[in-house]
Amino acid sequence: MTTFTAFTTLSEKTSAEALGEAFEDLEPEPYGVGVFEIEDGSGMWEVGGYFMEAPDDVALALLAAVHKAKPFVVSELPETDWVAKVRRELVPVAAGRFYVYGSHDADTVPDGVEPLLIEAAMAFGTGHHGTTQGCLRALDRLIEAGVVCHNVADIGCGTAVLAMAAAREWPETVFASDMDQIAVDVAEANVVANDLGGRIICLEAMGFDHPELHAAAPFDLVFANILKQPLIDLAPDMANHLAPQGYTILSGILNEQGDEVAEVYARNGINTWHREEIGDWTTLTLQKSTS
Repeated sequence: MTTFTAFTTLSEKTSAEALGEAFEDLEPEPYGVGVFEIEDGSGMWEVGGYFMEAPDDVALALLAAVHKAKPFVVSELPETDWVAKVRRELVPVAAGRFYVYGSHDADTVPDGVEPLLIEAAMAFGTGHHGTTQGCLRALDRLIEAGVVCHNVADIGCGTAVLAMAAAREWPETVFASDMDQIAVDVAEANVVANDLGGRIICLEAMGFDHPELHAAAPFDLVFANILKQPLIDLAPDMANHLAPQGYTILSGILNEQGDEVAEVYARNGINTWHREEIGDWTTLTLQKSTS
């Protein structure tokens, strides 16, 4: 099966979101559309889509002009068995006491670890990215320090690997939320695959904006592995939903963005407890003050 892609960039979030909505009305219709902030600190946004047949060049040029975006770059992707490719390239990852693996590597799970099964077809957030590794290592560090958490939330959960890691360590119910229903469905499938059904509540929500999250707060520990600007926007809500002396583990932060994020959280009474860099990415472990 041949797949075509069309991508462009522009400088404003609202314009990018508007272009993304308009993109969905194209003929031929894209089977997937994404709007993402580019993770290089430039503030630019990328809008793109995937097509089963070649997109209309004229329609793309008109869309780009109307929304003041750069001209779309159209590419044809070769036929690829992506699941097989992921299985070949994603080897198991050890992060502290946690061991993230796919079912094709089940025979590699060593004794004495907390195993977390993430299928190759659900590769986002498998633990291979420096941000996810950093969060798992930060959780391991808290456990080693004797921290015990009774109420945990994973905001922007993706595959729910972080929620599952917390549930492996502590018996209490863990909340996992994501603004994308597809991610919520993936999270629920992974929860079942890891025999954690009934232990993790998966919700569709933007940040903390869900009645069940409001009712469950304050949290002893909150994961938020997203991006710099959403993390900054989340800071006041994090302060409102985090228990006194509670911890938050933040990632999706480029190394040069770490100081800015830490300073915003400090202004909200949540101060740096530990900081780690893995490759280009920073993971912050922060603790809320008692007052």
